[in-house]
Amino acid sequence: MTDISTRLVKPASDIPDGFASLSQGVFHASTIVFPDVASFLHRQAQAHTGYSYGQNGTPTHYALANKLSELEGGGHTVLVPTGLAAAVLVNSMLLVAGDHVLLPDSIYGPTLETTKTLFAKWGVRHSIYPNDIGAGIAAFFEHNTKLVWTESPASNSMEMQDIPTIVAAAHAHQIKVVMDNTWATALGFRALDAGVDFSIQALTKYVGGHSDLLMGAVSTRDEAAYHALRDTAELLGYYVAPDECFLALRGLPTLALRLERQYASALRIAAFLQSHAAIAQLNYPPLPGDTYHHLWKRDFKLGNGLLSFSLKQDNLPAIEKFVAALQLFTLGNSWGGVHSLIAVAPQRAPKTGWLLRLHVGVEHVDDLLADLERALATLD
Repeated sequence: MTDISTRLVKPASDIPDGFASLSQGVFHASTIVFPDVASFLHRQAQAHTGYSYGQNGTPTHYALANKLSELEGGGHTVLVPTGLAAAVLVNSMLLVAGDHVLLPDSIYGPTLETTKTLFAKWGVRHSIYPNDIGAGIAAFFEHNTKLVWTESPASNSMEMQDIPTIVAAAHAHQIKVVMDNTWATALGFRALDAGVDFSIQALTKYVGGHSDLLMGAVSTRDEAAYHALRDTAELLGYYVAPDECFLALRGLPTLALRLERQYASALRIAAFLQSHAAIAQLNYPPLPGDTYHHLWKRDFKLGNGLLSFSLKQDNLPAIEKFVAALQLFTLGNSWGGVHSLIAVAPQRAPKTGWLLRLHVGVEHVDDLLADLERALATLD
């Protein structure tokens, strides 16, 4: 009989018969053990499909990745620590020194920053193209263009892009297309169905849904690209903890319900703001009358709770007064959770002034409307 101190070291890995839980188990691991030398020496061969090391995945990781692939309508998904890490992963896998990448002028700021600093340092050139260029994007292609970034709607200005047209133009030149689809999720827009090669999203936002995790994902239907993404993620040292995977899995069952409620509330709030005397510009593509409503109506199935606007009193003291008067919209920089938020940012050049971004949570819409009405009244 071995000593108790030895027996305590042995993993308690048995799952009792009959334990059929609705909740995914959380499996923590760094070291994975193997039954013999041959399987140990060939452990990397199963890194994409089985278990070789904790960084490569546990049952909790695979459960989330498989659910996200199902949400995307098929293919494969790689999990990364943040939404920005998803952008860095795609660039790192595809681009080498001498390559050229295109980004729209409304792209997520950190994606632009990493491209023009880190990747420029590594010999990758980038160009900015007009957000609404459509098929005209072909004029921006160079002989070494390898990737086109898209984001629609943009998370601040809510500007949209003609994704199918851009995809067709890029693919005609054997150029890959990646889309940041965090705004809509695959419930609102199936990017891979539209021909996009890589669909990324910050799971921090709507998938997590409760403002308590950081994670990103890259989905693709190209199996070879999936393996290359996995290999690149390992080289970058990207690792997602199983506890965060569990939180994302917890958020998925209510994703559709939350989006439907937040979308319905955001539509009412957008209509209210659009007609309010204090508002200079309202940006929400699902709302009829928005500049990009025709694209949203053609391509998208569901909206969300994110919108933006500018005030006629476009100065910082007025904005500070308005924000201070809000009681239910908390000042915070992220979005996608159940709580209503407001953020303030300078307009992107060539526009000037300030942009206010609302994220509409799941609070009762009448309460949120009353909160906005009270705050706007302070500007009279």
